[in-house]
Order: sequence, then structure tokens, then C-alpha cells
Amino acid sequence: MNEILKIEGLSKTFTKKGFFSSNTDTVKAVNDVTFSLDEGEILAIAGQSGSGKSTIAKLILRAIEPDSGKIYFSGKEISSNVQNLKNFRAQCQMVYQDPYDSVNPRMKVSDIINEPLEIHNIGSKEERYQIVLKTLQQVKLEPAKEILEKFPHMLSGGQRQRVVIARALVTNPKVIIADEPVSMLDVSIRGEILELLDEIQKKNNISIIYITHDLATAKFFADKIIILYSGKIVESGFISEVLSNPKHPYTQALIDAISKPDPKNLYKEKNISWKTNS
Repeated sequence: MNEILKIEGLSKTFTKKGFFSSNTDTVKAVNDVTFSLDEGEILAIAGQSGSGKSTIAKLILRAIEPDSGKIYFSGKEISSNVQNLKNFRAQCQMVYQDPYDSVNPRMKVSDIINEPLEIHNIGSKEERYQIVLKTLQQVKLEPAKEILEKFPHMLSGGQRQRVVIARALVTNPKVIIADEPVSMLDVSIRGEILELLDEIQKKNNISIIYITHDLATAKFFADKIIILYSGKIVESGFISEVLSNPKHPYTQALIDAISKPDPKNLYKEKNISWKTNS
């Protein structure tokens, strides 16, 4: 497979100043991170809160500037040049964690999804409408013409996240960075959203960086995995190998934290009575 995204030696330090004193603390949020993403690959970046996962996403998109390191897209380095960055962002889109906070509540669904097309000057007004309509259908929001006229508060959490996914898809990107895309949703619909992303990825051969603290969903969804601890990569590889034979104690701790299903609940789902010995 061809390499689509390459991250080399990415580092970022934040300085925190005390509220009641002049003392300052420095936090190495991302520490010399290097990895690559192939075309059509799903790469999970996993770790607990504060491990640096979301900071990496922001650094890749240059929402914040790195202290050091380089980012390459299709073999070309991404610089802070405005036009260079704009072209890159059309090809590398973000799906955020909170499907409500990541959209403008005063905008209709049609305007939310159309906005990236306007920013990147894609198509005429009629062509944009057709692209938006087709994209809504792709994320299975029907009837699409009715959904277009709704505001975010009129939709369920799962529907809002589908709108966010549609907005990311509308520019026909090569890479999607999904930052905890199901963590704010009801457990009952998390699987549906991951299945939708998986279907879209296969259909469009999109590469996905899946940021998560949940190894259970990562195992279901990703091909490869990176384990982050305090801003550093402590383990990486094919997800089946890493999770079945972890080398680092932090990886083992994350695996141990995966909740085990209650066999009673499993039997209930299969409509089989649970029997215990008396």
C-alpha cells in the first residue's frame, strides 16, 4: 500500500502558569512522535485522557503549531503556507467527539454540510446542493431533503454525528481524523456509527486515524494501533498482535481496563435462560 500521511518527530510542549503565583510548569504533550498512515488503512491512536491523542490531531491539521517535527501528505511536506494548508485541509477532514458542540446550532443541516464546499470553492450552487444531498444519503440520513431543513437541536445525538461525518465527507477527502467519534453517544448506537464509518472507508478507500481510549472499539474498527503514554509512543503494530501480545505494561493496563461482558446479559441477548447451580 502507498503511504498517504507521514508524521516525523512531532513534539509539542505547553506552558502552564500558576493562578496564584508566578510559577510555571511545562507539559510535554507530544514527545517525538513518528508514524505513518497508508492509503485505505485505519490506524487507532489509543491512550487515556491526557496522553496526547487529541493534541496530535490538532498538530496534524496545524490547528496548533508544533515545536518540532514534520508532516507529509502524499509525499509533500505540509507547511504553514495559507494556500498549502487550505489544500491539505480539503483532503484531511476531522470528525469531532461532541456532535453538538462541533456544529453551529443556528445553522440548518444544509448549511453545515455545504460550508466546506464554499470554503474550498467546490462546484456551483446547484452542484453543491446535489453533493450535500448525496452525502446525506451516504451517511444514511433519510429522507435527506427533510433532514436538510432541520436544525441540530431537532436531531438525535446519532443523527447529529452523522451530520458531522457528512460534513467531513463532502470534500471527498483522502484522510479522516476521527477524535473519539462515539464516546458521547448512547452505547446502543455506537456500533452503528462505527459500522457506518467502516462502510464509508471501504467504499471510498479513505484512510482513517481513529483516536480513542477504548481498546474494545479499536479492536473492532482498526487495522493498526499506536499506544500513547505521556505523549510518547510506547507500542505500535497490527492491532491483533499488539492486543494479543502486549510488550509494554501500560498497554497491558489498558487491556485489563476493557470491561468484560456479563454472561447473564449475553444469554439474555440470545434469549437463552441463564441457569445457575443451586
